[in-house]
Amino acid sequence: KSTFLRQNALIAVLAQAGGFVPAGSARIGRVDQVFSRVGASDDLARGRSTFMVEMVETAAILNQAGARAFVILDEIGRGTATYDGLSIAWAVLEHLHGVNRCRALFATHYHEMTALAERLDGVENATVAVREWEGEVIFLHELRRGAADRSYGVQVARLAGLPDAVIGRAREVLDMLERGDQGQRGAKTLIDDLPLFAAVSVPPARPAPIKASAVEDRLKTIHPDALSPREALALLYELREMIVPEA
Repeated sequence: KSTFLRQNALIAVLAQAGGFVPAGSARIGRVDQVFSRVGASDDLARGRSTFMVEMVETAAILNQAGARAFVILDEIGRGTATYDGLSIAWAVLEHLHGVNRCRALFATHYHEMTALAERLDGVENATVAVREWEGEVIFLHELRRGAADRSYGVQVARLAGLPDAVIGRAREVLDMLERGDQGQRGAKTLIDDLPLFAAVSVPPARPAPIKASAVEDRLKTIHPDALSPREALALLYELREMIVPEA
């Protein structure tokens, strides 16, 4: 999503300069300002935390963006408590829509914000497509209309190499939180249930059984040494015909 945000900002600049853009056709219109709030870093020299830097940059955008501006915002509010961050992100999006009235791409993991598309005429949801297959998550790198029905943070963490004990515990906590076991009582339950990682032995996840394909079944019946050159060639064409319809 961050790549998609930057890509569209660059396309807007290219279009204003009269250059070609990577599309069969594009209707962009005039853009007289481009604002970006992407990435996260602190400012040690000025004594600013990552969240403060984010807020300062967001304030500059809200105070300066005109109706023909193009704005990209990535994960506004992630540097503070969940509800504080959600509240800030929600208000920022409403301000862009109702006051600045400019075009913007606003990336967020706050699923609650997708409800704004039903309340504000100029807001539309989009999500990056993901496919789950045999226990694995496949990122399709395709933007689709609509809202995501869930996040895949734990799966991404596993792909990044976090220990199995951490991933297993994260899934337990996630399940508990999704059941609504939150607040101080929920936190107490999580702490009471939290084992020492040194004492935890999480068995590796078993891969889902893979059903043999028709090609594999056919290959098991073949005796290569008994094939003549003509039979081998005919078999090759037969196997290809079995694969092509599946592609």
